[in-house]
Amino acid sequence: MSLTNQVTAADILRISGVDASRCMQCGKCSGACPNYDEMDIPPHRFAIMVRQGRITELMESQAIYRCLSCFACSQRCPRNVEPAKLIEAVRLTVIRQKGQNHMKADSIPEKLDEKLPQQAIVSAMRKYSK
Repeated sequence: MSLTNQVTAADILRISGVDASRCMQCGKCSGACPNYDEMDIPPHRFAIMVRQGRITELMESQAIYRCLSCFACSQRCPRNVEPAKLIEAVRLTVIRQKGQNHMKADSIPEKLDEKLPQQAIVSAMRKYSK
């Protein structure tokens, strides 16, 4: 399924509640990210890419699924940009477009592997069980 280009930077900023223009690209958020090595787009790039309107590129990245939603990036940001909320907004937009906005506890065992952090499982249940 291809993602539509109808999602704009304004949509992502509205969903996240983040002021991406405050980001000064210092990289402290990426330095605090425990899953930085697994992300194709690091947290500090999300704010600039949203400002540039490169939403489709963000929606197609693996970073939105690699983010652990631990908010370490948001805690380290000296300007309170909260990159985790931007990542979350992009991920939720993709999930809603694909119509996959629900997860049932019975479907978890088939999705597990030994590399998946426990925190990711808990986070997924919190987000997708509503």
